[in-house]
Amino acid sequence: MAEDVKVRYSDADLAMFKEIILEKVEKANKDLELLQSSYKNDGNNGTDDTSPTFKAFEEGSETMSKEANTQLAIRQEKFVRDLKNALLRIENKTYGICRVTGKLINPERLKLVPHATLSIEAKNMQS
Repeated sequence: MAEDVKVRYSDADLAMFKEIILEKVEKANKDLELLQSSYKNDGNNGTDDTSPTFKAFEEGSETMSKEANTQLAIRQEKFVRDLKNALLRIENKTYGICRVTGKLINPERLKLVPHATLSIEAKNMQS
């Protein structure tokens, strides 16, 4: 019956991952604010008379960049949400467990992609 023992990261490991995620949430929120302010700002970021070439370029691509910024902001919001969900999994002590294989996700992978819910093995099975 020893195989019924749940595999999970230790509390010390979870605390380390929590620190990594909290730092990423803070940075992601700052990036999100920048993106949001850039497309809510009517394209006027104080560049009126500072750089005529930039101004001409900006007018031509204003619509395009607003759309691109909106897309980036949506992606960034999802990233923040994924990170916050990872924090919940840390609280529940289910963090770092592959939702397909039930095995621990490689810690190196979690350091790079802290909101990962799939091991590389499971990810490869999907593609």
